[in-house]
Amino acid sequence: MKKLITILFFTLYMGASYAELNFGVTGALTQIDASGTETEGGEKTTKDISHVTIVPSLFVEYGVLDRVTIGLDYIPIDADVSDKTYKRTDIETSVTGTVTSTSTTRNQTAQAELADHITLYAEVMLTDESFLKVGGVQVDLNTTENLATGSKYGNETLNGYVVGLGLKKDIDGFGKFVKMELVHTDYDEVSLTSSVARTGVSPNNVITADLDTTAFRISYGF
Repeated sequence: MKKLITILFFTLYMGASYAELNFGVTGALTQIDASGTETEGGEKTTKDISHVTIVPSLFVEYGVLDRVTIGLDYIPIDADVSDKTYKRTDIETSVTGTVTSTSTTRNQTAQAELADHITLYAEVMLTDESFLKVGGVQVDLNTTENLATGSKYGNETLNGYVVGLGLKKDIDGFGKFVKMELVHTDYDEVSLTSSVARTGVSPNNVITADLDTTAFRISYGF
């Protein structure tokens, strides 16, 4: 889908004059909120996390109508879902049928990151300076766990939507502009199944997670 979005946008780009195109960079103060549930056998564990980070991006825009602009925004870096890696130590005791038992310690670490984030959006001018922003997003969710059981949860591509309000101000005499906007992005819920089940536990572990972001963005373009 990312390739189709990029091809579509740059097809429009090739047919446009340079006077109708905007380019620029954006810095976004972004709050990432995530909630997840791990189901292991009949047990469920829930965790909520939230942290704030600065996310840069690049954009290109094309004015299709007098008060409507479509754009493509790309984040060239990866961003951690959490501001830390979560660690857990599990101690399992196996009984061999005698009074002898063996304790096994397993160290588990878990983290996830967002990569190749792309947004296709439209901005509709409400006044000469204020605008409404709507669009669709797609991002890769990469799990970076290190589990002593050898289990893997794999990666997933998430879709979602973005809505926001902003202000756009031209810089007189320079052919440049600045934008300030507040946007919210809601991603689809994701479900991941582990590749290996813990001994004596069936079925394999399942993680479901929901991800949202809210960002204050400042853009500089020309």
